[in-house]
Amino acid sequence: QVHLVESGGDLVQAGGSLRLSCAASGINIGAMGWYRQAPGKQRELVAAITRGGSINYADYVKGRFTVSRDHAKNTLYLQMNSLSPGDTAVYYCYAERGQVVPRRYWGQGTQVTVSS
Repeated sequence: QVHLVESGGDLVQAGGSLRLSCAASGINIGAMGWYRQAPGKQRELVAAITRGGSINYADYVKGRFTVSRDHAKNTLYLQMNSLSPGDTAVYYCYAERGQVVPRRYWGQGTQVTVSS
């Protein structure tokens, strides 16, 4: 079992920055990443990072968001800069475990609200 706890969501003005954290409990965690879901929209990928450090970003966050992970702390981060109202959403982190058929675990989400 993997348990994920996100933190760092807040209300921020457009142009501001936030840093989200996702603390994971469990061992042998593989890929981790962030999704977000805005009201009335489907959940969409924000960024993902493999255990080896390969990173994938959604086009709409490239150059603004940075994903990283601290293996020693089993924690995933998302540094978000130049935020706009379009970034308003609940942000969810996930972690995968298992090699043949990885299982994905989700956190409870953290609200990010960007005011104009």
